[in-house]
Amino acid sequence: MVRPLHRALAYAGSAGIMSNPKKRAAESTAPAKQSKKRKTKSQQQDDELLDMELGINTLFSRMDNQLLADHLAQKLSRFGGDLSSVELSDLTVSANSIRDTTEWKETRTLDHLPDFMEKFVDNPASLSKAPKKKGAPHTLIVAGAGLRAADIVRAVRKFSSKENVVAKLCRSRMLTSRQFAKHVKVDEQVAFLQNRKSGIGVGTPARLMELIDNGSLVLDKLHRIIVDASHVDQKKRGVLDMKDTMMPLARFLVRDEFKERYVDEKKPLSLLFY
Repeated sequence: MVRPLHRALAYAGSAGIMSNPKKRAAESTAPAKQSKKRKTKSQQQDDELLDMELGINTLFSRMDNQLLADHLAQKLSRFGGDLSSVELSDLTVSANSIRDTTEWKETRTLDHLPDFMEKFVDNPASLSKAPKKKGAPHTLIVAGAGLRAADIVRAVRKFSSKENVVAKLCRSRMLTSRQFAKHVKVDEQVAFLQNRKSGIGVGTPARLMELIDNGSLVLDKLHRIIVDASHVDQKKRGVLDMKDTMMPLARFLVRDEFKERYVDEKKPLSLLFY
């Protein structure tokens, strides 16, 4: 016969009322440990895609236009938590708007950027020519930071000439002798665009939008937008990996002047991710 005390202890154990404190603590921390383990595995998978020696994320060379559209949507969901579902939808870029560049097999480093551009242009020689209209480039390259934009300008200098200047359209130019980034006033770039012919413009999303809004950067002759997506900094972050760069980029890419032309057969606008 089971004694009353034993019966009470047996009941408590079966009902989960009394249990080992260490066991309870282990059970309560188990989900957290599992979550941490999953997060670590995800980080490891992301790290495997990074080539820090070259400073690139190889993921973008493997994604077609549909995967890129999905990737952008995921980043929007991550960084646009303060936006409504309608606002997020307005910032979404469809797969049909993105050109598939997975056939490009070279590493997506700066030294290969000119070849990439020539590969996805019907007439490569046109890259070295500027439209007659001042401040109306045929190509815009979008970078995450001013210093990166300066590096891109140097990389595509082969297309530059007296009649076709590659324009730096960002808030900072190259480092000074004291290693400080010199900030460039928007008025300087307005004056540049009004007085020089430029076939290629390189800039950050915020500055490009500012120049478009004030009318100095004209889009009439624009044929392509190239996003500098593969580059990562020393902290393993690319233009899509930070809210301060991803959200301005999203707003730039879905401007009314662009959205209609991505799928326009008569006056198409190519959107490429490098």
